[in-house]
Parts: sequence; structure tokens; C-alpha cells
Amino acid sequence: MFRFNAHDRRLERSMEVALMLMEAFRGFEHKFAYRIVGHSGDGANIEFVKPGNYPKTEKEEFEILSKMRAHSQYCLSGDNTLGAASHSVKEIVKEEGDDHFVVILSDANIAQYNIHPDDIARVLKSDDRVTAQMIFIGSLQDQAEQLKKALGSNAHMCVENKELPKIMKALFLASMIKS
Repeated sequence: MFRFNAHDRRLERSMEVALMLMEAFRGFEHKFAYRIVGHSGDGANIEFVKPGNYPKTEKEEFEILSKMRAHSQYCLSGDNTLGAASHSVKEIVKEEGDDHFVVILSDANIAQYNIHPDDIARVLKSDDRVTAQMIFIGSLQDQAEQLKKALGSNAHMCVENKELPKIMKALFLASMIKS
């Protein structure tokens, strides 16, 4: 992700989503539990924000974003999108809640790692209690467009940072309507 950030700002978009979520949930920690977890060539479950250990200040948010950036810069090459999605869907239902929502950000560079859209779709739909969605935040050639087509309503493309709040709002609204 770090390597291609200059091409399409995918790392910046990921960090903006994380910041947007931290800011949106600030003050509502008693009502919502959330995690911010990364995935890379190093693994499928790199925790940046744990439930109950939420950032309380802008400085703490900045420290989390700094860790995210450093991780992307120094991690091994590879893709754990499928493992991250699977882990997140399984983990979220362990917690009691009215709604279970998983959003996976991906740069859509999965073909070179032999990951197929059908495998992603199977994981996203693996538990009826979970609304799992994928947002593609970068792409080389038309990989993201092909994946979006294959995954249907479970996938979204974000090529401009200003689209992120709209996409997230639509995802949460769709989840609320489903419930």
C-alpha cells in the first residue's frame, strides 16, 4: 500500500477512513464497540484500535495513524485480504450486539496473490448475522472495477477521498434498514 500511495493515494484514504471512524465514535464508546485492524504481508490481524482502548485525544489518534503508516512502509509484501475478512467476520459475532458490521478496505491488488472474487464473496457472506462490505481504495488497471462487478452489492469503489463519507454513510444506512 505504501509503495503505490504516490500513484493513487490509497494509504491516505485508508488513514482518512480510520480517522473518520475514530472521530465519529468519540463520545459514543458506551454505545458502540469498534476495532481498527490492518492486514498486510505480515498478517491478517494487525490491531491498531482495540475495543475499550479507544483514542481520547487528537494526539492519540495521530499516534494510531502514525503506526498505520509505519506498518505499511515496513511490512512484508503480500496480501491477507481474505484472511482479514474471514477473521473479522468470525471475531465480530463473538461479541454480543444488536448489529455486526465489518468493512474491509483493500487496494484490489489480489490477482497476483491468487485470490479469486468468489473466495471473497464466500467470506463476506459466510455469516448471516454480519453485514460485511469491501471498499476498494486503489487499483492497478481495472482490477477494482472487475472485483466490484463480481462482488455486487458487497463491494464499493472509492477513488476520491471525498467519496468515503458518502460510501460509509450508505453502508451504515443499508445495514440499519436490513436490521
